This record gives sequence, structure tokens and C-alpha cells, in this order.
Amino acid sequence: MDDSSEEGGKKPTVDELLAKAKKPGEDALILHPFYQGKIEVTLKAPVRDFNDFAIWYTPGVAEPCRLIQREPEQVYTQTNKWNTIAVISDGTRVLGLGDIGPEAGLPVMEGKSLLFKYLGGVDAFPLCLATKDPDEIIQCTKWLEPSLGGINLEDISHPKCFYILDTLRKEMNIPVWHDDQQGTATISVAGTINSMKIVGKKLDEVLISMVGAGAANIATSRVLITAGVPIKNIIMSDSKGILEPGRKDIEERKDWFVDKWKMCVESNGEGRTGNVADAMKDTDLCIAASKPGPGTIKPEWVSAMATDPVIFPMANPVPEIWPWEAKEAGAVIIATGRSDFPNQVNNSLGFPGIFRGTLDVSARTITDEMCIAAAYEIAKTAEDHGIHKEYIVPTMDQWEVFPREATAVAMKAIEQGVARKKLSRQEIFERAEFIIGRARKQTEAMMANKDFIPPAPV
Repeated sequence: MDDSSEEGGKKPTVDELLAKAKKPGEDALILHPFYQGKIEVTLKAPVRDFNDFAIWYTPGVAEPCRLIQREPEQVYTQTNKWNTIAVISDGTRVLGLGDIGPEAGLPVMEGKSLLFKYLGGVDAFPLCLATKDPDEIIQCTKWLEPSLGGINLEDISHPKCFYILDTLRKEMNIPVWHDDQQGTATISVAGTINSMKIVGKKLDEVLISMVGAGAANIATSRVLITAGVPIKNIIMSDSKGILEPGRKDIEERKDWFVDKWKMCVESNGEGRTGNVADAMKDTDLCIAASKPGPGTIKPEWVSAMATDPVIFPMANPVPEIWPWEAKEAGAVIIATGRSDFPNQVNNSLGFPGIFRGTLDVSARTITDEMCIAAAYEIAKTAEDHGIHKEYIVPTMDQWEVFPREATAVAMKAIEQGVARKKLSRQEIFERAEFIIGRARKQTEAMMANKDFIPPAPV
């Protein structure tokens, strides 16, 4: 983070930094009610005159219906199923706010849908469900399959989120993705790749502490391991301490906490016990996806890390430790999930491009290898611009990252045999670039034509 403010190189005070951090929330309370929602349905086909209704609706629409009845796969070419997904949540783990319910979670799901469209050209619809029962969530989601090209599960508490994702991936023929798991894992791995390049450490040699053992960090550990990090080099902790074989509270429920118990018995090669401070000591990288701060991670714990430590405090809306505190404690690279600090390691860099590539080849699933392909392309995009301590991943306004990672994901899907369509790399890139560019241009044109209500003053 930059030590100086724009006013004559003066270092900002803590109060100024805190005020800046609070500003987005204050503005949100003005602009959300002003617009009364962030997304709406608009038309894709032209209406030249009222005679067109005979084509788009009855009687003409009967012919595509008959075709799909004869050849079910035609639904991907006769309708918008190929580009339509649902953002599904029960509101049980929204951001860092916890179980706030489906209605209170709706602003987040709308925001997610906005990002899907603007950054990935994906038509996403927020669907918050009035149930917390995992089997009911599974059944409801399965009922939606005929209308959708994919599912984005969002803000569902663990451990049921693992059960829901694993079941739906087995039982549905469209890609099902849990962004809190796979999305966080993808961008965390991308940030890790470039951070280790900057500090001169190898992925297969670094010692990694992980604060939090929920959906995000469990999935991140899995993808890190697939990418080449030895599982023994990961030390994970939750609110009760380090995950290790002596954790009877996890062992007694290991049939439910399958992934946590695996980390207990297979990770932590040094056999550490204790709390978060013990987990972080002498580690090269700390990835935190736990309770929002400040104060969840203490500055002295950062100081006790290895030489040139890297820390990703990714809790939202407030990171586990403020970036300026981590820097003063000796961290060389700090990344958060927020856009108002350097190094935003946020899912928004992953899911739009990953779904774009997945949908463009009508893939049946999203594998860990597809996520890793996206992570390396995200990292490479930043590297092409010149990585440094305050720039380890692209910023969201560098929109080239999205068609690039879409291409990497689609090619990996074809390679793994999970794609319904087989296109060339050039075809995939040009298609993704056009669709994403079109979505951005639509928004920009509406703004230029003043088709949006003018924004309220903030």
C-alpha cells in the first residue's frame, strides 16, 4: 500500500484510512434505494414492429419448440439457456455477516449478477431460497436445470455447502460451481503464484498458514495442492486451533467434516498444535478467510512469520487485519478482498471469465484443473503488465483478463473431455472478447444516452 496520500506526499492518518474504508458502505445506503435494485431484464432480439411478435412468440415459436422436443441439445442454440445461470443462496453465510437470511442476502446476489454480466457477459439471475435444508436446496436447484446453462452457489454455510456442491455436480448435467469455494481458490492461487515470484520463493517449497477452515480455505488448499504445493506444507487453523490428528472435535464428526478431517491427518507435516499465532509462525504465506476484523490477526503474529512474509487477509467487509497494520508488522505483500486497497484478491477476477469459457463450450462441469488454468492465466495477465508488491493480480478494469481466462478454461474443458462443443483457441477467444465487449458497450451506451436514472449525489 502506498505510504503517501495525494496531498503533497503526506502519509494518511489511521482515521483517514478508516474513513476511506467506510465510504463504500455509506454510499451503498444512498445508491441502493435510489436505483431500487442493480439489474433488470432487457431484450436481446429486435422488435421491428408488432409483426415480430409472431416470430418471437406464437405462432412462430412453436417450430423451435418442436425441434427441441426432437433434439434436446438444440435448446442450447434455440434459446438463451447456453448463457443463462442462476446465483443461488440461502443467505446463511453472506459475506462476513453470517446467517442474515435470504432477503438480506439479495443485494449481494444482485451485485454478483451485475458483475457476471458486465465482466463476463453472462446473464445471471439472483435466486434466494426460503429454506436452509440442504436436500431441499439440492432438489430446488435440480428442478431449474432445463432453463439454465449453469449454477453459481453463493454464501451457503459450511459444511453443508460441500455436500450440496458435491451432490449437484454428480447429479446435474450442467456446471455447478460454489464461488466461495472454487472462486476464492482460483484467485488465491493466482495471487500466490505471482507473490512467490516477487519474493523469490518456489511454490513447492513454501510453508503456508491458512486462517479459517471453512469453504473458502478448504477449497483453496485443495487447488493449491493440485497446483503443486505439498499438503504437508500447509498449516490450517480454525477458531479452535490448528487442524491436527488430536482434534477429537473434528474426528467425532469426520463423516460430516470430511475435508477438515483430511487436513487434520494429512497436512501440517511439522505436527504443530496450538492457535492461529502458532500456525502463522515462520510461514512464508498466510491466507486468511475467516472472521472479519480488524483484530482477528494480530500484528505480532505477522512479525513472527518467515523472511519477506506475504499475507492475504480476505474477509469481507473488513479484512482480518488492516493492510497498514500488516505492513508495519513486516509484511512485504498484502492482498485483501476489497477494491479500495492495492492487490484485490477477489473472486470477481475469476468467476466471470471462468463461466464465460465454461458456457462457450457448453461444458458439463467445472473441474479443479479448469480453475488452475484460470489462475495461471490471471497471473500471466498481471505479469504481462509488470508485477510488483502492490500489483500481483490484474485490476478489474483490465478487462482483457476475462476473455484470456475464458479461453484457458474452455481449452482445458475440451482437453478434459467435459465440453459439448469443440472450438479452436482463436474461436473461443474471439467469441469471449465479443460477448464481454458487447455487455460493457451496452452499459456504456445506456449511460451515454442517459437511459439510466442520473445517480444520486454521494
